[in-house]
Amino acid sequence: MTAKECIVGRRSIRQFTQQPVSHELLEEIISTASYAPSWKNTQITRYTAVEGEMKEKLSKLTSIFPGNSSRMESAPMVVAVSIVKGRCGYERDGSFSTVKGDGWQMFDAGIASEAFCLAAYEKGLGTVILGLFDVAEATALLEIPETQELVALICIGYPAENPDAPKRKTVADLLTYKS
Repeated sequence: MTAKECIVGRRSIRQFTQQPVSHELLEEIISTASYAPSWKNTQITRYTAVEGEMKEKLSKLTSIFPGNSSRMESAPMVVAVSIVKGRCGYERDGSFSTVKGDGWQMFDAGIASEAFCLAAYEKGLGTVILGLFDVAEATALLEIPETQELVALICIGYPAENPDAPKRKTVADLLTYKS
C-alpha cells in the first residue's frame, strides 16, 4: 500500500466487529507510530490500551456526545492518547521557544494520532479519534500520571462498515501561492 492509498483510503470507523485486536498487533502499530515527527524529537505521545470492563467504564464518560458511547462499546479496544507535559515547545531553561507556548504539544499529539491511525489502517484495522469525553474523570479512571495530559481516545478494531469518503475541498480552496 502506498502512502497515498493509505491516506486516501483511511476512514473514521464507527462500527466494529467484536474480533479482538491482538496485543502483538497493537505493539506493531505503536512501533510504527513512534516514527511520527515531534518537537525537537521529544516524543511526548503515550498510549494506554483499554479493554474489557475498564473500556465499558470508560465508555460511560463520553455522555458529552452520546454517539461516542456507542462507538466505544462497539470497538473491542480503545487507546487513550496522552502527552508528557512540559517538554514540547520549551527550551532547556523552561522558556517557550515560540509564541505558540505549549500549544506545540497538541500538534505532536495530532501527528502521532494520525500516524497511529494510518499504521492501523495498513494492518486492516479501523479507527476513529474521539475528543468529546469527560477528561478529568477519564484521566482518573485510567490513572494517567500527573506528568501527562489525556488528549484523545481512539477506538480501534476490525471495521464492520466501509463508509464512503466525505466530500473534500478542492486544491483551489486549500492552496494559496504567494511570490
